[in-house]
Amino acid sequence: MGAWNLTGTSAPVQGAAKDALSVTQAVELAAGALDALPQITMLGEVTGFRGPNARSGHCYFQIKDDASAVDCIVWRGVYAKCAFELRDGMQVLLTGGFNLYKPTGRMSFVARSLALAGEGLLRQQVAALAEKLRREGLMDDARKRRIPAFCTRVAVVTSLSGAVIDDVKRTLRRRNPLVELVCVGAKVQGDGAPAELIEGLARAAALVPAPDCILLVRGGGSFEDLMTFNDEELARAVAACPVPVVTGIGHEPDTSICDMVSDRRCSTPTAAAESVAPAITELADLLAAREHRLATATTGMVQAARRDLAMQAQRTRQAISASLAQERRTVEGFARHGCLTSPGYLIERRASELAQTSDRLERAAARSQERVVRAVADLSMRLRAAGPRVTATRPALDLAASRLEAAGDTLLGGRRAALGAQAAKLDALSPLKVLARGYAIAYDAHGVATSARDFAPGDALRVRFGDGEVTGTVTTVEDNG
Repeated sequence: MGAWNLTGTSAPVQGAAKDALSVTQAVELAAGALDALPQITMLGEVTGFRGPNARSGHCYFQIKDDASAVDCIVWRGVYAKCAFELRDGMQVLLTGGFNLYKPTGRMSFVARSLALAGEGLLRQQVAALAEKLRREGLMDDARKRRIPAFCTRVAVVTSLSGAVIDDVKRTLRRRNPLVELVCVGAKVQGDGAPAELIEGLARAAALVPAPDCILLVRGGGSFEDLMTFNDEELARAVAACPVPVVTGIGHEPDTSICDMVSDRRCSTPTAAAESVAPAITELADLLAAREHRLATATTGMVQAARRDLAMQAQRTRQAISASLAQERRTVEGFARHGCLTSPGYLIERRASELAQTSDRLERAAARSQERVVRAVADLSMRLRAAGPRVTATRPALDLAASRLEAAGDTLLGGRRAALGAQAAKLDALSPLKVLARGYAIAYDAHGVATSARDFAPGDALRVRFGDGEVTGTVTTVEDNG
């Protein structure tokens, strides 16, 4: 193949150019060489992480060290099996091989497995422990105790050789020198540090008198330096401490397990000391404000009570005046009564009423007598007028009377005879008939006595004869039976 020179004309092929490879041939040669490399494990820091891709689910990023960087690919299936999420800054171990993308000639490392390394592994372990304690409820806000607003006695658990304890002392002296500070020394990093901190918490909680709260603090450091405060036993000791615990560990971005389970988390040791010791000036301002509010509220309450008392007094006076006026009217009404103004008023009124009644009675009697006289005269006139008619009808009335008498005798004759027979039978059966023949009936207190045993000496006795009765008292009883 000819080559082009600067003039645009084809130049003849010369020398080694005859052995040149095409781009495709060169890329294929490089790809073959990369494929021939054995599987390797590479350690580095994740940077520029993108993924998982919304459509494919693959992850793309670079892994770097201090001198170099390599493009990396983690396929969707591999990332789905990963127990953690990749993000920038993680130290990871990638196992796989190099691959060359022929269309662009770009080389990438394709990871077939990945694992955390160094700080990344530690962060994974811390995250797992945090999730475990969260499920147990050690991080619930409802479990955390209230820190007193004005702490007068504070215990601090930290290293006594660092600058942290000096910062805490200086902060408390500056803000509120009245706060009593008790220092309990303990290692804050290295072997045995968690055990010493647990012991320090126990000693601080056992102080007499007990502190209002315990400050668990240390200065900043690397993630590995702060791992002491991610210890599970120490975290459980913080949660179980009988005295509220305030943590100030590291700097603002640092968050440990102890921060999560403590009753209050502060960003730094100084912030922790400030949170439990309000400044004297702030206290003075707060007391002045509360004094003002209290005075205002008291004045308002007194004024309201005074107004209520005045209203009650006014209503009482009005009620008393109304009651007295009513009683006055009642007394005046009684005073105007006739029996009080004139003692003989009632007698005079009754005499007047009696005289009026007597007059009305006399007039009524006269009117009644006149009516009777008129009625008698009217009846006399009517009787005299009806006399001729009575005389004319007398024979007919006599005839009717005789016929009625005859019919009555006829109707009553048979019944009179039957009644006489029944009366004769009844008379024959009457006890009185028996008594008429000389017999008698004896009565005790309960009625007719049929036996001498019904009586006892001293009982009352009543005897009925045909013509009367005899009463007496039983003296003796003779039983003939």
